[in-house]
Amino acid sequence: MKKLSARRRHPMAALVVLLLALACTGGLYAAFAPASKAQAADTAQSLAIDEGKKLYSVGCASCHGTGGQGTSDGPSLVGVGASAVDFQVGTGRMPAQQPGAQVPKKKVIYTQAEIDQLAAYIASLGAGPSIPTKAQYGPDGADIAKGGELFRTNCAQCHNFTGKGGALTHGKYAPSLEGVDPKHIYEAMQTGPQNMPSFPDTTMSEQNKKDIIAYLNAVNGDETVSNGGLELGGLGPVSEGLFAWIFGLGALIAVAVWVAARTAKAKKS
Repeated sequence: MKKLSARRRHPMAALVVLLLALACTGGLYAAFAPASKAQAADTAQSLAIDEGKKLYSVGCASCHGTGGQGTSDGPSLVGVGASAVDFQVGTGRMPAQQPGAQVPKKKVIYTQAEIDQLAAYIASLGAGPSIPTKAQYGPDGADIAKGGELFRTNCAQCHNFTGKGGALTHGKYAPSLEGVDPKHIYEAMQTGPQNMPSFPDTTMSEQNKKDIIAYLNAVNGDETVSNGGLELGGLGPVSEGLFAWIFGLGALIAVAVWVAARTAKAKKS
């Protein structure tokens, strides 16, 4: 019997098999390969927003509304941005302890990770200023002299010329800037908390903000030397005038009483 001749394969068969193998391999790689950096970042951001929403529902919604739309007890947070959250919560001003003319700085009750999550959720409600980086508020490349000029022009009316703070109307006040985190000073200029006007980049550039922060660090730093001697808190004519009235006038009265007593005693003798 004749052997059955082997069926001839089509010349393209091997190529088709190779392409199928590559396709399967690519599909498996796509299924099991680690996610790209962009995908990982998106996933982390989504998780931060979800966690931030939970924190918001517990600690903030009673005043600002379930969706950040605001109520009679708190303003809308739509569009305030992550920077406002980082400042208000990071300085302990929020959650507010009680209503009043001004919410004071107090002990921070959230961790920085939780603050970042809250900020991510609020930022998702509407576009607003983002949290500044160290490159934006750090001292590198800052002009201290320019910063002093800008601060005296735009800020000294409320905060005093060295940032020691001052009284405002109706029980409000400009807080001292001594020892405040440079990031929070930058964020305050960005967002204008409470009675403070905001200075966005269109009004005051990023470099100008950096210059102001460098000036405040120069006049209030640990190594700053006061060449004027006793500065009485750096609060200007109010504290100096009070010192003059209490001690200067008091000393004059004491001398007058002493002279009168000595004169009366001399007349008797």
